[in-house]
Amino acid sequence: MPRVVGIDLGTTNCCVAAVDGFRPRALLNRAGYKTTPSVIAVTEDGRRLVGQLAVRQAVMNPEHTVHAAKRLIGRPYDSPQVRHAIEHSAFRIVEGANGDARIELRGRAYSVPELSAMLLHEMRVVAEQHLGDVVDRAVVTVPAYFNDTQRQAVRDAGRIAGLEVVRILNEPTAAAIAYGFEREERKTIVVYDMGGGTFDVSIVRVDPTVGFDVIATTGDSYLGGEDFDHRVLAWLLASIEKRHGLVLRDDPTALQRLREAAQKAKCELSETHDAEIQLPFLANGEGGAFHFETRLARAQLERMTGDLVTRSLQICERALRLAEIRVSDVDEVILVGGMTRMPAIQRAVTEFFEREPCRGVHPDEVVALGAAITAFSLQGEAQSGVFPGGTMPLRDVTAHSLGIMVAGGRYDVLVPANTTVPTRTTSVFATSRDDQQIVKIVVLQGESEVARENDFLAQFALTGLRRAPAGEVEVEVAFEIDEDGIFRVAAMDVESGEAQTIEVVAQSGLDEAEIARMMHEAQSYMAERRRLEEHERARQGLEVALAEIDRVLPEAERRIERITIAPTAITKAREIAEHVRAVARDSDPRDLVRHAKELEALASEIKLALG
Repeated sequence: MPRVVGIDLGTTNCCVAAVDGFRPRALLNRAGYKTTPSVIAVTEDGRRLVGQLAVRQAVMNPEHTVHAAKRLIGRPYDSPQVRHAIEHSAFRIVEGANGDARIELRGRAYSVPELSAMLLHEMRVVAEQHLGDVVDRAVVTVPAYFNDTQRQAVRDAGRIAGLEVVRILNEPTAAAIAYGFEREERKTIVVYDMGGGTFDVSIVRVDPTVGFDVIATTGDSYLGGEDFDHRVLAWLLASIEKRHGLVLRDDPTALQRLREAAQKAKCELSETHDAEIQLPFLANGEGGAFHFETRLARAQLERMTGDLVTRSLQICERALRLAEIRVSDVDEVILVGGMTRMPAIQRAVTEFFEREPCRGVHPDEVVALGAAITAFSLQGEAQSGVFPGGTMPLRDVTAHSLGIMVAGGRYDVLVPANTTVPTRTTSVFATSRDDQQIVKIVVLQGESEVARENDFLAQFALTGLRRAPAGEVEVEVAFEIDEDGIFRVAAMDVESGEAQTIEVVAQSGLDEAEIARMMHEAQSYMAERRRLEEHERARQGLEVALAEIDRVLPEAERRIERITIAPTAITKAREIAEHVRAVARDSDPRDLVRHAKELEALASEIKLALG
């Protein structure tokens, strides 16, 4: 059976993990790291670079290198978050045909799910190389505060990457699963998860006999390390303008170097009290090349980002209210995400929860490990003793309220935020007009009392109602959400029993035709990439064989009279070497491998004769 893996599709880094010998482990990528930068680039010749390769060329190609794309996934172009990203990104953000935000690279507008699919595919390749098996199913994590549109966009990204996303798992829930795996204590834990682009807080009860019970979750899907980086970048730009009179906001290369320096300084200040920033040849000024040098103190960083930390604590307060518990009821606090390495955050969390956070989990890997454990359980390979009853009981909650639009453009909530799933709820509504025969059910998600201010999910109509005065005919509306997050809505005429039911699938901004096209393009591109990689491996093998022939041939020709080898063998070796050098670039990889083996055999024969 093909393996199911766990993938943390992070804003800053991605990680893939699998359960091996009943133990979850993060898998090393091709560069030898457990995490892969969530960076994608398109080069001038059309190549797509992912991860470390994309990072290395970002300074020279800033306008066609994308980072933190996850912050845009599933968002409409006219949203405040997209407007903010436009102001702070070197790459160009444009409006898609369906009103979604897209990123233009080399003249082509890529959807965010399409770019995310490139990251997921890279994780798939890493998994297949390690597991030696086909990987086409995955549990993928998302921020707990993602809405249904954003979650659907992640599912679409999986499809484009050739992966069936068997479950969308909330990141803090995944971290709690990894923390509670094989532990015997009953605990109430808080997961404080601040990554590169998003922030979540979940409160989870872990019980080895019952499983994992999420009792509250909340967050901010546009708060994270990127915002800290923006503060440092703005400080650097202002410093340069004030001290040197240079305005670098419209210089993409200088901005990229400053952005990287800001991120590096922020990371260094988690370990030191001062960070030195040196950027030679940053730009050209009136006096020639401009070299920039400055220092940033940890105290300065904490002052300029203190409000961001405060925002996170306000969200923690909201989580405690939702869970209806006090700080004293919390047994453990887990820090997840790279930003939790920041001393100011660690201090703030310690003071708020009146306890030192747990340091027994890896902030960059724990989410992927929890996803891998969930994948292992869903795969049906879990055994009694590893999970209770051979399964892994998990009860999560809805992050956002769900309801319908009612008369007057108001929003009536049927499933409040933080409702445990699976759940089913019903409510009865009356017609609002005389002789009304049709009721349109508009399904929404959000927290505003005004219907149009919430996210639209779906709509359908219940027809054939009896003509009657307003308020006389009643319609029962039922919302049902199962453990996999499948959401169904039914409307029934109470009098006649006639009903209409739909399964609500949020729209990511892509239609089926677009997804099919992107899947085909991704498959074609990866097939061509595999062909080129195969050709490169064969060429490198041939280069080694040619180098060996070049090393032994001169000696064999000098000693031709004294060695027991036919002169024709030496001549043949030289002819083959000259031939393959001429045709190596355009040859089939199989021919290159065959020529390499011929040359290796001839080199071995010559070396044996030389003694």
